[in-house]
Amino acid sequence: MTETPESQQNQGQAVREPAINLPAGILVLLAVMLAVHLVRSFVLNERSDLQLLIWTAFTSFRITEPGQLPGGMLPLVWTPFTYALLHADWLHLGFNSVWLAAFGTPVARRYGLGPMLTLFFVSSAAGAALFAAVPTAGILIGASGGVAGLTGAACRFIFQPLIVHRDLETGEQHVLGRQLASFGELVRDRRAGVFILVWVVGNAVVPLLPELFGGSGSISWQAHLGGFIAGLLLVQLFERRPRENVA
Repeated sequence: MTETPESQQNQGQAVREPAINLPAGILVLLAVMLAVHLVRSFVLNERSDLQLLIWTAFTSFRITEPGQLPGGMLPLVWTPFTYALLHADWLHLGFNSVWLAAFGTPVARRYGLGPMLTLFFVSSAAGAALFAAVPTAGILIGASGGVAGLTGAACRFIFQPLIVHRDLETGEQHVLGRQLASFGELVRDRRAGVFILVWVVGNAVVPLLPELFGGSGSISWQAHLGGFIAGLLLVQLFERRPRENVA
């Protein structure tokens, strides 16, 4: 059979991959974070940006000294979530964006847009809660808490072996995915254990980085740790995959 130019073109179109192979939910979240930072960098003046921070960044001063800031304690309804969309500078935004793409993608593909966003923002709130629980001056901004939550969620399945089902009649094999690990399985898995250990130890030294490399801001280990624990624990609420009997 002779292939026509049209058939060759159709074959080329069939195997063509998208330039950016990220789930739509991750792209939307990245776009929102970028848009917020663009507005802060090029649209708002210093006074307007300060007002934005006052009303959308998280600070424990609203709990300890509610009368010192506009709105009192009311912004605590939304600031544990909105602070995650703000970033200190382009490096801060870039680092969180890369981490979000790396660990948010498997979560979004496994559970979908709604659960991924839920884990992101609930983990952000958990990070803010630990930030408030450990007396810390200043404000909290950045997606690190939410991204850490997605990282903790991904740790529950990305290191697990692939489940392969073999059709008993045809012998054909089908890849079914990866099982969500129990906490016991997580502890026994060397790769997962090493990753979690490195992650926790790394965040223990995070506060020292500004002193070592310079910088005017500080890095909140509380938001990272609180978000990671939340994602690690809560991901199983979205798990609907039964354990498979592999032939």
